[in-house]
Formats: sequence, C-alpha cells, structure tokens
Amino acid sequence: MLVIVAPGQGAQTPGFLTPWLEIPGLADRLSAWSEVTGLDLIAYGTTADADEIRDTAVAQPLLVAAGLAAAEALGVLPAPDRDSGADGGSGTVAGRGAGLVAGHSVGELTAAVLAGVLTPEQALTLVRERGRAMAEAAAVTETGMVAVLGGVEDDVLAAIDKHGLTPANINGAGQIVAGGTTERLADFTAEPPARARLIPLSVAGAFHTAHMAPAVERLRAAAASVTPRDPSVTLLSNADGAAVGGGADFMERMIDQVANPVRWDACMAAMAERGATAMIELLPGGTLTGLAKRALRGVTAVALKTPADLDAARDLLP
Repeated sequence: MLVIVAPGQGAQTPGFLTPWLEIPGLADRLSAWSEVTGLDLIAYGTTADADEIRDTAVAQPLLVAAGLAAAEALGVLPAPDRDSGADGGSGTVAGRGAGLVAGHSVGELTAAVLAGVLTPEQALTLVRERGRAMAEAAAVTETGMVAVLGGVEDDVLAAIDKHGLTPANINGAGQIVAGGTTERLADFTAEPPARARLIPLSVAGAFHTAHMAPAVERLRAAAASVTPRDPSVTLLSNADGAAVGGGADFMERMIDQVANPVRWDACMAAMAERGATAMIELLPGGTLTGLAKRALRGVTAVALKTPADLDAARDLLP
C-alpha cells in the first residue's frame, strides 16, 4: 500500500523550487497561488535566503504550495471540483492509488488536498492565515525548539517536563522536539537527558505548544468560511495517528493542532498497522522518508527533492 506524505516547516532550503520551474505550466500555477497567499512564492522558492524563508508567515504557504506543485507534477493532485468550479489541478482522482495520506504539521493542509477534503485554494487561504497567526504568536515571547536525538524516550520526556517544556513533536525513530521559552531551553540544553544529542532548531518559535494558543482562534475564524468535504482517501491526523472521520473532523483537528504536539510516531505506527509498503514524500522531501527508513523497515521510500526524483516516485504509483 502506498502512502503519500507532506513535510512540515523546516524542510525548506534556499532555491529549492528552482529546478521545478522548468516543468511546463508549473510557474503559472505558482503565480496563481501567489495571488491567493499574497506572497511571491516563486521568488521565495528561488532567490530568497535562509532567513527570509525562515519567517513562519512565508515558510508555511511556501511549503504547502511546493507540495501541491510537486503533487501536480507527479499526477496525484485531485481533479477540479465540477460542482463548485474550483480549480483543483491536473484532472486526476483524489489520491490516485494512495491508500493513505498524511502531513507533518503544516503538511496536513497539503495532505488534506490530496485526500479531497480541501481545494488547493482553500488550503492556501488557510495556510496564509495560519502562518501569519503563528508568526504573531511567536513574537509575543522569545521561544524556540530543540531536537532531541536518541536517549530513552521516557527519560527524554521526563527531562522535557522537568524543565517546563513541551514535547512539541514526537516524531518516532528516536527523535523528539522540545519547545518552550529560550531560557528554559537553555537550562534543558545544559542538563541533557542521558545518551541523547540535542540540536537547536532554526525556527521562529515554539510551535505546537501553549505559546501558539493565540493563533488557534484566529485560524478558527478563517476556517469558518471554508466548507470541507469528507476524505476520499484515508487521511491520518497528527493528533493521534487516527484516520480523520470527515471534513468537519479534519478542520477541528487541524485547528487544535496548532497549539498541541505533533504525534508523527503515531502516524507511522498507523501506517505500519495498515500495511504500508511504499512512501512518497512531496517536495521538499527528505525529512519524513528519513524517519520512515528507521521506523518503517521494509517500506520503499522516495523523497521528491528535484524533478529527477519523479520517475522513481511514479514507479510506486499503481
């Protein structure tokens, strides 16, 4: 069974969109989506530097647009909605052969488009507001995130709790990300869990913690104008790895997720339980397939980084 996944914030690198603009029609698509987001997505994906695309209000729309563009190039972006006239993409059916779809953090919005829950335009409208709201929430207090690699999970979680931090991402494969104030992170770094390696992350705030609470209601207000559909492909939730029950369930989970931990470990466990045999990670790929290679042994994984990866990904499509 094929799983298609979408990465979250931090996966972007300067210039990562450049080779994709050689695909006919992709620049036009990104230009249209730039109008929706109010950002020059092509410039941010080609000429912007690392600091510019680190900005949460930029990074989140850029990542969703990039994932959708790669999905279109791969031929898995859902067909336009004939009832509403919404332009959904390339004329394929939702999911095209995928048994499961999932996204890490903001990647859930990309995955929701693949599942037929949202149109690209709806997802980009929501991520525009999500990015802005989370950027504003991050500016209230000086916060950050630190990746913890290795160690005994119970010991790592206990150390995170001891220092008043939140396990913002429990990613599986021996990786947990702690989030909180920079002062508490400094104390945590000075007293790391046994046999664990700590890596400060270049992010603008403590995402998926209580520090993001101000962004929740703003996103809820933006979501009130969006009418989602029930998924036509099984869509896994970051909250607990469970299959989303319907369009309304997805929206509620997606909104609450802004201030609550990402359980990618639970998502991968659900993939294993449901018999996943192959994974395609949309642009900018690498992070989630890297986790899968350690936690989902035997699963063939392809990460879309450049158009040269498309052929290997197409080989996994039914």
